[in-house]
Amino acid sequence: MNIVEALHDEEAKLHRQLTAVKSAIAALNGGGTAIVSPGHMSSANGTSGKRTMSAAVRAKIARSARARWAKIRAAKTKKAR
Repeated sequence: MNIVEALHDEEAKLHRQLTAVKSAIAALNGGGTAIVSPGHMSSANGTSGKRTMSAAVRAKIARSARARWAKIRAAKTKKAR
């Protein structure tokens, strides 16, 4: 990691901490602004702080959902008979 990247990371970290402190102060003063956890904010370079799923994990979840619905439909047709 080069120095510029490290400085950008440090800047993003400090920005999250500043926002958390400002939110805490606003909450103590009775401010009407919503408190956002630092993990759900975008970083300084514009990327989201949210986690992403790999294509393999999405496919696995889709397979299990299809199996779950197939089981429900099969039980429903058995009841109808």
